[in-house]
Amino acid sequence: MIQTESCKTYLRRGTPAYRWVTLALVAAGFTTFALLYCVQPLMPVFSATFGVAPSVSSLSLSVTTAMLAIGMLIMGPVSDAFGRKNVMAVSLFAVAALSIVSAFSPNWTSLLVFRAFEGLALAGVPAIGMAYLAEEVHPQDLGGAMGLYIAGNAYGGLAGRVLVGIVLQYTHSARIALGIVGVLGLLAVVVFYFALPPSRYFVAERGLSFHALKKAFATHLKDPGLAALFVIGFLLMGSFVTVYNYASYRLLAPPFDLNQAAAGAVFLVYLVGGAASAYFGRLVGRFGRGAMFLAGLAFMLTGIFISVVDTLLFFIAGLSLLTVGFFGAHAVASGWVSRRAVVARAQAASLYLFCYYVGSSTIGSFGGEFWSMAGWPGIVGLVTTLLSLAVLIGLYLRRM
Repeated sequence: MIQTESCKTYLRRGTPAYRWVTLALVAAGFTTFALLYCVQPLMPVFSATFGVAPSVSSLSLSVTTAMLAIGMLIMGPVSDAFGRKNVMAVSLFAVAALSIVSAFSPNWTSLLVFRAFEGLALAGVPAIGMAYLAEEVHPQDLGGAMGLYIAGNAYGGLAGRVLVGIVLQYTHSARIALGIVGVLGLLAVVVFYFALPPSRYFVAERGLSFHALKKAFATHLKDPGLAALFVIGFLLMGSFVTVYNYASYRLLAPPFDLNQAAAGAVFLVYLVGGAASAYFGRLVGRFGRGAMFLAGLAFMLTGIFISVVDTLLFFIAGLSLLTVGFFGAHAVASGWVSRRAVVARAQAASLYLFCYYVGSSTIGSFGGEFWSMAGWPGIVGLVTTLLSLAVLIGLYLRRM
């Protein structure tokens, strides 16, 4: 018997099943983003060890996010054919194993190759996780669930950055730092697999149809609202990653002159970002998506302006505001994509995250030129321009 929309028993906030889903996706977020962003504190070390410029060192993240973006376009359809949970579990295991292998890279080129394969493996998680939530969680609780999912991503990114900074301070070894993060990723995969309930409302497609994939992408790109949200993903992630890519360079240099552990500890501001994503998601029901998205951008712009001041307290405060705004705006935008796409939601999420990670890889590396030319004020100028464009698009979406 086929269940109609009104007959379905969706997961509701406060139930045990909802809590298990939350635990599983937090574990997935830890694995995905700890392993993705753990190289950010290592970028100054890569510059010194391999004799590469900051813009080249940033390729350790950019090649991963570039391959992640490409993989996003195919992993949604793969999960439509083989199931959400299985594809996510295999992807999580692969990326953790590759992270451990990358710790033994003999040179810069091989490290980049392993990081590129990690990006392909990572593609099997973010968009599929969003699709799983859209299918299994009640529409009234989807904003909060999506916010919690983004919070798990934030805490994973935090754990990877801070842990690497601490390990590096005491071992002076990037290899040991990468290996430890990879082992923790394997443990998180076990938690994810046993905690995530099987899909109840997922309907498998018969094989992989590239014609259907092309049709779904074309449908989403013709929707002006979705197209605008895809551009927003590019601008948001490009701005955010650029700030964090070069924050370590600034913290290790005058006037701050922090050591590796202290510089890594600054990433603890991710704690406020994770909480903000869940809170913004809940406020969407009260104030609307447009208002909450613009509020997130206002936080980001305020934060980047404050970070210009050459005082550590102001720099941390600026990073905190920018982080709150980013995770809040991203939670709203990603939930907006899932609700606006009435068909092929996994593909819509894939397109959003494709643009999101293309922004990370292109602007994240391009920002190195601004750092080399003008230091932190150059980064501030670039990010302010990108966020101003996002504000204009947000105003457009609010009127739709």
